[in-house]
Amino acid sequence: MRTPFTRIAFATLLALPLGFGPALAQESPIPPGVLDTAKVPGVMAKAVDGFIRPGYHRFHDSATAMASAMGALCAAPSQLSLDGARTAFGSVVDAWSRIEIVRVGPVLEGNRFERILFFPDRKGTGLKQVQAALAKSDESATSMETLKDKSVAMQGIGALEFVLYGTGAEALTAEKEGYRCRYGAAIAANLQRLGGELATEWDKPDGIQAAWKTPGPNNPIYRDEAEAAKELLGVLVHAAETVRDQRIESFYKGDAAKALPHQAIYWRSGNTFRSITANIEGIRDLMDQSGMADLLAEDNRSVVSSTDFVAHSLARVSGDIEPDVAKALETPEQVAKLDFLLLNSRDLILRLNNDLGGGIGLAAGFSFSDGD
Repeated sequence: MRTPFTRIAFATLLALPLGFGPALAQESPIPPGVLDTAKVPGVMAKAVDGFIRPGYHRFHDSATAMASAMGALCAAPSQLSLDGARTAFGSVVDAWSRIEIVRVGPVLEGNRFERILFFPDRKGTGLKQVQAALAKSDESATSMETLKDKSVAMQGIGALEFVLYGTGAEALTAEKEGYRCRYGAAIAANLQRLGGELATEWDKPDGIQAAWKTPGPNNPIYRDEAEAAKELLGVLVHAAETVRDQRIESFYKGDAAKALPHQAIYWRSGNTFRSITANIEGIRDLMDQSGMADLLAEDNRSVVSSTDFVAHSLARVSGDIEPDVAKALETPEQVAKLDFLLLNSRDLILRLNNDLGGGIGLAAGFSFSDGD
């Protein structure tokens, strides 16, 4: 039975207008449902300069701080230095979770995305490889130069989480320059490298940012403004789908008795809901920083505000859930919050895909998942 929390909160969201707002007295020069092509380059430019580039720089900075914290832990192991490394890890999770919603461009080249985050790992491939490296004390995993050529599952945030929080993590406070710590330091250095590469690629004036900012017949990626707008909206829709399908439903599908808490992302470190919140805040930030409302007719812009309201509500609830996933699944009040996320993440997908998509000139029901 749905709790009062869920009924009230969900009813509030359902009260929002799913369609377009009432027409204003003055007719808009661009009617609802027709893409204002003249404004697309400006919106794409703001997405790049206001969200994407700062996002990758923030991730690079957090990974740099992570590498420094691991160096300090290895040099002077103690509970204090371990706590410092774990705090830095949480910042990495937060920074990556905000920008990981951009699953296009340089992050897909050379398997960078999977090198940073190998998830979901349904068969436990990554876990087995990390455990094997720790059991054998494979020295080739303690240098970024050799680690980067190994399995992607061994060199990213998930692997570092196990080093810091998994079975045997207590060794990090007991041995100076120990193997486990040096492996973790190599992972952090690899994340720093990847973050730097992504920031550099997006900073190049004649690189991917130019493709985003100047759609047209001479653009090898976006031949016109419609293709560019579809890419931007597709980023938002896919991000919302990922939150529901890979972040929430990976461990909870509506029945707490059948939930799989150890399938949740970052469950060991208690960063599951911090990451989900950052994913959702990333969606909100991208909508806001890009000025996507500019692509809508004047009397249709309430679509963006209502969509943002749903996203804000989701972020508020996910940020207020018990960090320990297993404990959250044992408490009716916490399960009610999970139900809220499950139900309303679907609403967010529909608002982005149908309302916002239709409002900027794509047919309602446009399926980004099919690549149309």
